[in-house]
Amino acid sequence: MRNATKSARRWGIGLTTVAATVSMLAAGASAQAAEGKAAGPEGVGAQGAHLLDAGSGETLWSKDDTTTRQMASTTKIMTAIVALETDGALDKQVTVKQEYRDYVQREGGSTADLKTGDKLTVGQLLPALMLPSGCDAAYAIADALGSGESLKERTDSFIGKMNTTADELGLKNTEFDSFDGISPGGDNYTTPGDLAKMAQHAMQNETFAETVRTTTAEEKATNGRTYTWTNTNQLLGSYEGAIGVKTGSGTAAGPCLVFAVERDGKTIIGVVLNSESGDARYTDAKAMLDWAYGTETQQMKLRKLPADAQRD
Repeated sequence: MRNATKSARRWGIGLTTVAATVSMLAAGASAQAAEGKAAGPEGVGAQGAHLLDAGSGETLWSKDDTTTRQMASTTKIMTAIVALETDGALDKQVTVKQEYRDYVQREGGSTADLKTGDKLTVGQLLPALMLPSGCDAAYAIADALGSGESLKERTDSFIGKMNTTADELGLKNTEFDSFDGISPGGDNYTTPGDLAKMAQHAMQNETFAETVRTTTAEEKATNGRTYTWTNTNQLLGSYEGAIGVKTGSGTAAGPCLVFAVERDGKTIIGVVLNSESGDARYTDAKAMLDWAYGTETQQMKLRKLPADAQRD
């Protein structure tokens, strides 16, 4: 009887040890899984990146989110925000000036190919701004909605509104010296996190959201001329659930992309700044989104742009 008791105790100790070991292994596996998720997506070559849950505002993952960087034409997200949040602005009629065309040619900027003398509303200029990334459209909007006697005074005033809005949105590491991303002094910068928050705010506006999810738009000037613009964002139509937002590229900024995807009732906004190439910004975005949604999509085939479409 004494021997049986000792045997039972030995078994009890052994089972306790096994249970403890199993528990530790399970905890370790859970910790490794958590660490794997926290480590984020693999293979993102962009210098700066950010993933944001648009619903909760939670940061899901970021890469070098403290370094400010040039943002190129993703600047136009703020250009659109200021236009959309200016009372009565969308109905204001704008006459296209030769200065807008001269500016694009001089700076080598992307263009909506607005024709001198044509008249369109600011609302009609929004797709010209966001789809082909028209620097001429950005100039026209800034000129129309800024204050002052001269072109420079009005555009400087508009840029001031962009900075005021950034402050109001709590974008502490963002500064604008440009209405379109062509920075004259290099003081047109942001962080991936700030840019994601900017896009989150913009996407809450139905007009903005509808504009940036459109692959092709047509608008007619008062003289009957019809403009057709193609969206430079090739993630649209290439990645399931893509709904925006904006491309950008420049010598200092490198290839940039702000993107948004809506799937399974969850909207995620992402940013990549200074990717390794124009195509790499899309593979960066894919890697980030696959990780965020916990799914691995098949190899992504980018939507082709027409030969005469703008590249940005």
